[in-house]
Amino acid sequence: MAGSYDFEEQERIAELRAWWEDNRWYVLGAIVLALAIFAGYRGYVWWSAKQAEDAAAAWAPVNEALRAKDTKKAQETGRAVIEKYPGSFQASEAALMLARDAFEAGNLDEARKQLEWVLASGSDVHRSVARMRLASVLLEQKKYDDALRVLDGNKDEAYIPLAASIRGDVMLAQNRIDEARAAYKNAVDKAIPGDPVKSIAQTKLNALGGGP
Repeated sequence: MAGSYDFEEQERIAELRAWWEDNRWYVLGAIVLALAIFAGYRGYVWWSAKQAEDAAAAWAPVNEALRAKDTKKAQETGRAVIEKYPGSFQASEAALMLARDAFEAGNLDEARKQLEWVLASGSDVHRSVARMRLASVLLEQKKYDDALRVLDGNKDEAYIPLAASIRGDVMLAQNRIDEARAAYKNAVDKAIPGDPVKSIAQTKLNALGGGP
């Protein structure tokens, strides 16, 4: 029995050796690939954390300039953040700031440019804000169809009331009174109690004769 067992074991070992000879490069390649993927993932995590840390540090002078109400310096340092760390939360913050300043200065093209950048490439948490502001800029530019298309792209339930209110403004600007009234009513219906959008939309609705 022992001899038979030894023979079978030797046969299995021989088969294993033969299999290893035929497949070792595939196995080693798979191991090397797995290690490379793991190392790459660890490297990406480290790089992402470092980028976030550096972006936060780069935002400090922007914040200081804002507190000091130094608009020029805030814009300069904000642009630097966007250029160096375009994928960061801070870059989106900077772009929104630049858009606001441009809008207040009457530079609607620049405001639109910054908001379109946030919408396309900015942080997820800023995109809905950028969408609403972009629609308002397009309304100011009398690009009504573009404004409506931007509003149509909203999928964020929290912004449905505001999107409806802005839609009403667009319709009103085109003298589409019935549609404006319907949009304002939708904003009133969708907004929760205490939401400023609710009272503003209600005021506009009342002005159009659509109040309760």
